[in-house]
Parts: sequence; structure tokens; C-alpha cells
Amino acid sequence: MALVEMIMPKMGESIMEGTVLKWLKSVGDPIEQDESVLEVATDKVDTEVPALQGGILKEILVQEGEVVAVGAPIAIIATDGEDTGAPAAPAATEAPATSAAAPEAASQQAAAASAPAGAVAKLDQPATGRFYSPLVLNIAREEGISMQELEYIPGTGKEGRVSKKDILEYVESRKNAPAAAPQAQAPAAPQPQAAPAPAAQPQAAAPQVKPAASYGGNTELIEMDRMRKMIADRMVDSKRISPHVTSFVEADVTNLVNWRNKWKNEYKKREGENLTFTPIFIQAIAKAIQDFPMINVSVDGGTIIRHKDINIGMAVALPSGNLIVPNIKNADQLNLNGLTKKVNDLANRGRINKLTPDDLAGGTYTVSNVGSFGNVMGTPIIMQPQVAIMAVGAIKKKPAVIETPEGDLIGIRHFMFLSHSYDHRVVDGSLGGMFVRRVADYLEQFDVNQAI
Repeated sequence: MALVEMIMPKMGESIMEGTVLKWLKSVGDPIEQDESVLEVATDKVDTEVPALQGGILKEILVQEGEVVAVGAPIAIIATDGEDTGAPAAPAATEAPATSAAAPEAASQQAAAASAPAGAVAKLDQPATGRFYSPLVLNIAREEGISMQELEYIPGTGKEGRVSKKDILEYVESRKNAPAAAPQAQAPAAPQPQAAPAPAAQPQAAAPQVKPAASYGGNTELIEMDRMRKMIADRMVDSKRISPHVTSFVEADVTNLVNWRNKWKNEYKKREGENLTFTPIFIQAIAKAIQDFPMINVSVDGGTIIRHKDINIGMAVALPSGNLIVPNIKNADQLNLNGLTKKVNDLANRGRINKLTPDDLAGGTYTVSNVGSFGNVMGTPIIMQPQVAIMAVGAIKKKPAVIETPEGDLIGIRHFMFLSHSYDHRVVDGSLGGMFVRRVADYLEQFDVNQAI
């Protein structure tokens, strides 16, 4: 028997750690190669982690709820083969982890070690631009730790990041600190005659606990799940970061509707998939982005980043009621059939929680089909760090004036509203308005003679 470490795999661009949600196997259980062993949550998606080697689950190194850095060992698997010795494996993995975080983490640990006993350990300089996991941010929010204060907490994680253990230790030391602080300042206080009065003020200002809310008997309290909390935080951040403006255009999509009605049954028989309106909307948006590339940007401080890749995200409703936004990479390079395949694949995998972090990373523009819920229009919230998002409403029949060489006639046409929300820091009303108008033009001028 050989003992092999199972490590936390890299789960997508910019993802450096994950939270263990649930172990699917117990110690002593047999594991097949590529069989799922545990569920992991990142700041982008929940996913299952398979075993790279088959064997027996010998030991679980990380418990449910703990945050683990990418590349860190999470379990020991006993496999068939020559025994290389259990102690050697951990030693081999600890060395790279230590060296990778050496410059910044070592200085942060030194700052923490130099702090007096009983004092709150803090960095000399704020660690600006440091990544914080959703778990750490939630703990900070619950404990009333501001972002500015968070930047001074020493981190022992990779590249000096603050781990769950770091912030819990900080919270504990902060709770103990006030008891020692007044005693240290007490000798200096008696010199002024009015010292006793100020001494009572810190105690009066200390309680910042929000009073417990009272609810009646006909009230049900529902705890937000992890994804809903994450969505809530991101929506609040987006409204705080971006001044939202929304422009509306009504488009006559009669030709588009007639074309789809002509092809949808044949496409279903041939491909075994549904031909929906979503890929048609995405195709029109991709064309409009090529005409107005400054919509396909993001903002980093005082810098505008223009993206050459057109990666269009689409909101997908999950069985839990939450929304997730996978994106189609290089949507401008796919024909209508290719877009249909991509849309159906992402939607199907999203509904069964099989999306990968890479499916959710790298989006440059987003479309939300609020018409699928019967809504005629909406004012969508921008997906940060993107600067625009479009909502497409329900398609409705309406009487309309039809211009003909013989004169104007009244006829029944299919109309839909396009709602375009954009970040007014970098997108002015002229650009935001012209863009949504161009998308409507492409939909109205849809080629009814094309095949799929």
C-alpha cells in the first residue's frame, strides 16, 4: 500500500482557495479514480472534486466548513503500490507552500509575533489589494470589522491572505484587548481632576450590538443560504460602485419570431435540442459590441480596460431559485448553431450544478432574459467589474402601423422591450443609448432566409 495526498485542485482562473462544503466519502470508503470525493464552494461556483487516483480514503485532513488554499493537502488515499512512507508526503508539500508565501506571509507573522502578550496583533502597514474569501468577509461583517481594519490583520495564508483561523484569532484577541487597555491608561488618568468622568464614557460607547428584532407568531424566519448571501453582497456592491443608468428601446421582432417558428421543430428533430430566442439575442449583442467596443470594458480604479474577447454571460435560474451567470467565450466567433449549442449546454449544466469555475470567469457583458418570466422589461444590475447589462423582455403581439408603397396599414406585429443598464462613470447616455438601439436594429433586420 502507498499513501498518496489528495490536494485541493485549481478550479479556475483567479480562484486561490475553496470552502469544504461536504465530504461525500468517509474514512475507510473505497474510491474509484475520477469518483467525486467532496463538494467545494468557491466565490464563483459550488463543485465536486474527483479523486485522481483510486484506493481507500485513509484520512480526512480538512473538515467541513474549513477554507483550503489551492494546492494544499485535503486527504490521504491508500493506493495499491509500493509504500513510500506516510511522513514523507506531508514534508514534501509543506516546503513549497512555505516558500510560496515566504516574502509577505513571513513579515506578517513577524508583526504578529512582535505584538505584546494580550494585545491585538496588527500589521505596520495596510495590506491593500489583498484577496479575501467570502467566508472571511462574512466573519468580518458579523463582527463589525471594517475593510480598513481588515487590511491590518496579519495573514498566514498563501501570499499573506487572511484565513479563517487568522480572523477568528484576531476577533478573540480584540475581545480581550479592552479589558487590558483601560488598566494600562488608568495611572495617567488621575492627574486631571475630571478624569473619572471620561473613564465612564468608553464603557457607554462600547456596546454596539444591534437590539434583537421581535417577530410575531405568524412570521417564518428563513436563513439565507451561502449563494444567496453572496448574490446579496455582490448586488449591493454593484449599486455602490456603479452609478446605474437604464435606457429602453422597443423592437419589432416579427421577422425573427416567424423565422424561429419555421425552424424550431425541424431543429428539435435534427439536433435533439430546443431552438430558443436567447442565442439570437446573444448574436445581435455580439455584433453590436463589435460596432461599439467601449461597451466591452471594465474599470480598475482610474483605468479603463478594453477587452478584445467578447464573452457574453447569460443568467440561468437554478432549482434553488438563485441565479448563476455562465458566459459564452468569444461569442462573436460562433454562428447561430454554435451559439445555440453553447446556450443549451450552459443552461442544462447550470440547472444540475455541473458548471465549472471557468464557465463563470472572464465575462465581459451580460444578458438577462426577463421575458422568460413573463416580464416585459426590467432594470438589471451590472455584473462587476463589467460596465453594462441588457435585459430582454417578453415578446408581445401589438397593433402597429405598417408602411407600404400603397400607404400605411394597421397590422399585428411582435414587439419586445430591450432594457440596457450601464455604468455612468465610463458609459455616457449617447453610447449606452446607441448601443441598445443597434441591438434592436440587428433584431429587426434579422435575415429570414438564413438556415440553421
